[in-house]
Amino acid sequence: MLLRLLLLLALCGAGSAAMVVSVSLRGSWRIRSGNGSLELPAEVPGCVHSALFHQRLIQDPYYRFNNLNYRWIALDNWTYIKKFKIPFDISKWLKVKLVFEGIDTVAVVLLNNIPVGETDNMFRSYSFDITHVVQAVNILEVHFQSPVIYADQRSKVHTHYSVPPNCPPRVQDGECHVNFIRKAQCSFSWDWGPSFPTQGIWKDVRIEAYNICHLNYFTFTPIYDNNIQEWNLEIESSFDVISSKPVLGQAIIAIPELKIQQTNSIELHHGERIVKLFVKIDKSVTIETWWPHGHGNQTGYNMTVLFKLDGGLSFEKSAKVYFRTVELIEEPIKGSRGLSFYFKINGLPIFLKGSNWIPPDSFQDRVTSALLRLLLQSVVDANMNAVRVWGGGIYEQDEFYELCDELGIMVWQDFMFACALYPTDQDFMDSVRAEVAYQVRRLKSHPSVITWSGNNENEAALVLNWYDIQSSNLSTYIDDYVTLYVKNIRRIVFEGDQTRPFITSSPTNGAKSTAEGWLSENPYDPNYGDVHFYDYVGDCWNWKIFPKARFVSEYGYQSWPSFSTLEKVSSKEDWSYESKFAHHRQHFTDGNYKMLHQAELHFKLPQSADQLRKFKDTIYITQVMQAQCVKTETEFYRRSRSEIVHGEGHTMGALYWQLNDIWQAPSWSSLEYGGKWKMLHYFARHFFAPLLPVGFENEDVFFIYGVSDLHSDHKMMLTVRVHAWSSLEPVCSETTKPFVMKAGESALLYDKPVAELLRGCTNCTRQSCVVSFYLSTDRELLSPTNYHFLSSPKEAKGLHKANISATISQQGDTFVFHLKTSAVAPFVWLDVGSLPGRFSDNGFLMTEETRTVFFYPWKPTNESELERSFHVTSLADIY
Repeated sequence: MLLRLLLLLALCGAGSAAMVVSVSLRGSWRIRSGNGSLELPAEVPGCVHSALFHQRLIQDPYYRFNNLNYRWIALDNWTYIKKFKIPFDISKWLKVKLVFEGIDTVAVVLLNNIPVGETDNMFRSYSFDITHVVQAVNILEVHFQSPVIYADQRSKVHTHYSVPPNCPPRVQDGECHVNFIRKAQCSFSWDWGPSFPTQGIWKDVRIEAYNICHLNYFTFTPIYDNNIQEWNLEIESSFDVISSKPVLGQAIIAIPELKIQQTNSIELHHGERIVKLFVKIDKSVTIETWWPHGHGNQTGYNMTVLFKLDGGLSFEKSAKVYFRTVELIEEPIKGSRGLSFYFKINGLPIFLKGSNWIPPDSFQDRVTSALLRLLLQSVVDANMNAVRVWGGGIYEQDEFYELCDELGIMVWQDFMFACALYPTDQDFMDSVRAEVAYQVRRLKSHPSVITWSGNNENEAALVLNWYDIQSSNLSTYIDDYVTLYVKNIRRIVFEGDQTRPFITSSPTNGAKSTAEGWLSENPYDPNYGDVHFYDYVGDCWNWKIFPKARFVSEYGYQSWPSFSTLEKVSSKEDWSYESKFAHHRQHFTDGNYKMLHQAELHFKLPQSADQLRKFKDTIYITQVMQAQCVKTETEFYRRSRSEIVHGEGHTMGALYWQLNDIWQAPSWSSLEYGGKWKMLHYFARHFFAPLLPVGFENEDVFFIYGVSDLHSDHKMMLTVRVHAWSSLEPVCSETTKPFVMKAGESALLYDKPVAELLRGCTNCTRQSCVVSFYLSTDRELLSPTNYHFLSSPKEAKGLHKANISATISQQGDTFVFHLKTSAVAPFVWLDVGSLPGRFSDNGFLMTEETRTVFFYPWKPTNESELERSFHVTSLADIY
C-alpha cells in the first residue's frame, strides 16, 4: 500500500525549475525483525520498542521486570521499511537528497535495494545523495544493527588496549561497552535508569529536491564588542550549489523592532559554500538583554533573513534573536588559595540555582512538547534559574532549548560523554567531530546555553584511577583524553562559537586543570572549578561534611517516588520495601539501605504491621529525608556565597542531582517520572527563593544568615519564633531592628547561644521546641518561613498525631485547600494520587491551627475528584 506523504513546496520564483521540494517521510512505516518472524506497523519518529508496544505485542516496557524480559529487542537487528511515491517529476530536478535529522544508531540505508549511506551516531543529522537512485515509486529500507552487538564488536576490534569500563555494575542489569557507540550512554543502563538500547528513526526524515542551490543550514550569533560597547550579529548559512555558473543575489536581513533592514550582495560558486553576514547594530538603538529567571526579562527580537537569488530562487528564515553576554570568572580571591569560579550574565555575577537534567524517558517518542513544558515550568516554579544537561543522555530536542530561552533557564551543556574512557581511533573521532560541529551549529544561537562542558566526570575517573589502570599504561589514556576533549572537541567548539566558555570536564579545576595539562591532580579541589559531592554515610544534617567549594554542580540523596507513580508499573506483591521489585528497581548499590540509614539518623522508621501501609510510610520517610538533606546542603552553599572561612568559600552555584526521572524507580530526582513533584521539589521552591534566611548551629550557637539574589538593597526585619511541639501558639518571638540586606550577598543577621534563646521561652528544651524565622517589612512577608530543628524529630517531646482536615473549594482554574490541624505537624504531605498538578506548598511545618494551600491542576478536575483522591500525612502518622 502506498502511504500518504506530506509535500511541502517552496515556490521561489517563476517556473518549476526554481522550486525547492521537501517531502516528509514521517508517519507510517513498517518494521521487521532480523529473521523476518515479526513484521508490524511503526511510526516515525519512533523506535522499535514503541512500535511493539503500540501493536500490543509487548506490555509497557516499564512494567515490573520488563527491562529484563524485553532484552531480546535490543539484541535483534531490525529493519525499517517504507514504500512511497515521489509526487513530482524526478527528471526535472538536478539533485535529490535523503535527509535524516536523527537516526538511532548504527544502520545501512538502502533505496530500491541500493546502499546509499551508513550511520553510526544518533547525535547528528545525515544527508545522502539519491539523485541517481530515486524513482517514481520507491522502497526505502533502514537496516539497523543491534547497538549492543555493535558496541561489543567495536570493543573486540580495539585490540591494542582496553577502554574501560567494560560493563556497568551488576545491580544495573545493563549492557556492556556503551563507550564504543555514539548513542545515549544511559540507554545501556545507569544507577537511576533501565537498559533499553533503542533502535529507530528518532527524528524527522525527508527527501529534498532542488536545482541551482539549496540552503543546508542557517545559524547566528549575537556578539558584544566590549571595547566600543556595541552589539553585532554574525549570521552563517551553508549552501549546496549545483549550478556550474556563479549564483548571484542578495541577503536581506530585517529586525523591525531594532530598525534593522540590511541588504548584502552575495555570490555563490559551485560546491558547498558558507555565507557569513555581519550586522552592526547602531548604538543609538536600545537593546533589551536576555536575563535568567529571577533577574530580568527574556526579551527577544524577531528576525527574518531573505536570500533572493538568480532565477527567482529565494530562501527565507525566521528566528528569535536574544542578546546577552556570558563570562566565566576565574580570578584570585583575597584570603583564599585558588581561583573563583562563577558566571557573569550581562556583566552581573549570578548564583546558579538549579539541578541536573536527564532524559525524561528511555523512548524519545514519548517525550512530548507538553511534557517538556511541564518539566521546565516546574524548574522556574521552584525558583531555579539553571539546569545542567548531563553528558550521559542526549543533546535535547530544539523545543527544550526554545523553552529555556523563553523561561530564562540557563543551560550548562555537557557533550555526551560520561563516566568512561573513550577510544580515539579514526572512525570514532570522525563521528565525534561531525557530532560536535553539528551540535554547536544547532545550539549556539540560544542565549540559555551559557557554557559547554566536554564530559561528565571523566577527568576525575582518569586521575583518580576509577578503572585500576596500571601506571605504566596511564600515558596512553591521558593522550586519548587530551586528543578527544582538547585537540578535537574544544577546537571544534571554538571554531564554531567563541561567545561562551568551554570547560573540559565536570568536575574540573578549570584554569588549574588547563595549566596542569588538562588533568588536575585533584579535580575535586574546592578552591578551583566545580565539584561533585556525595556522602551517604555522614549525617546530612551536619553542614560541616559539605565542601565549601566555588561551585557545586552535583550533589544529592535518593528517595522513592510516590505510591501513585509506582502503582502504574507494579502489582500487589511488589508493594513492600523488601520485595523483589523494590530491589530490582534500585540500580544503585545498597541504595535502599542507604536511604533508611540516613533517615534513621533523625527519624523513627515505619513499623506498621500492615505491609502496604508500611511501604507507603517508608516512601514518605525517604522523601522527607531527601528533602531535608538537600535543603541543609543547598542552604550551606547559598550562605557561603560572600564569605571565606579558613580559606574556603565564595560558592556561586548549586545544581543538585537530579531534576527528573527516566522511569518509575528510586533515584535522586525531585520530579517523578511524568512530572509529579516530590517533597524535595517543594523544598527547592523555598531554599532557592530569591531572598532567604538560613539557620544553622555551630558550637551550640544558633546563627541566621540572610541570602539575597536581588539586584538592589532592601530594608527589612528578621522575626524569630520558638514553637513548642505541644502547642499551636508560639512560645516566644523576637524581631530585629530594621537592617539593610545588600543586593547579591549573604550576611550574618542573627546569632545567639541556643541555651540563651530557650531561656526566654517558658519550659522549652531542645527536644520540646522548634524554631521558625522569616524576613519581612512592616507590611509584607519577603521570604519563605524557614525553620530549624533543635533536636532530631525522633527525640521530639510533645509531638502528637495531628488530625488534619481539608475543605476544598474552587476559584477559577485553581482549587483552594483550607487546612485545619489539631496539633503542630511537621512535614505535612498533601497528596491527590494520580491527579496531575501541584500544590502551592507541601511538606511544610504546620505551627498554626489553619493554613490555606492552593492546588494548580495540570488537567481539568473537580472538587469531588480531589476529595476522593486526597490524603494527608504528617510525621507522627507513621509512628
